[in-house]
Amino acid sequence: MAKKPRSRPNPAPKTVTAERAARLYRLVRLLGAGAQPRERLMRRMRLDIRSFYRDLELLRAAGIAVWLQEGNYVLEEEVGAALARLPFPDPRLTLGEAQELAKGRGRAQQKIKKQLGKIIRK
Repeated sequence: MAKKPRSRPNPAPKTVTAERAARLYRLVRLLGAGAQPRERLMRRMRLDIRSFYRDLELLRAAGIAVWLQEGNYVLEEEVGAALARLPFPDPRLTLGEAQELAKGRGRAQQKIKKQLGKIIRK
């Protein structure tokens, strides 16, 4: 009998600072304006090469498709869809604030409820 393939759990999104989240947001917006070479992106973002590649790797880890085509970096999806997947800084909520935010039926509320369930075992 064939073994059932294991499904890999989604890795936990990387925590980012507010400063880095703003930089990633700006990078996605720049890429959404059209294909651009690395040098132009680095200059406009005021990044060194190491920071540029770290940010690029973080975008890809978040599921945002950015490709190098003919010497230019290209965003392979709509800007809005890419922005929706950017990691968000820890809002440093209290337990009470998280419980308040968990009220409702949306996906975000369900994620918060799941986290609360790991903390508060009823």
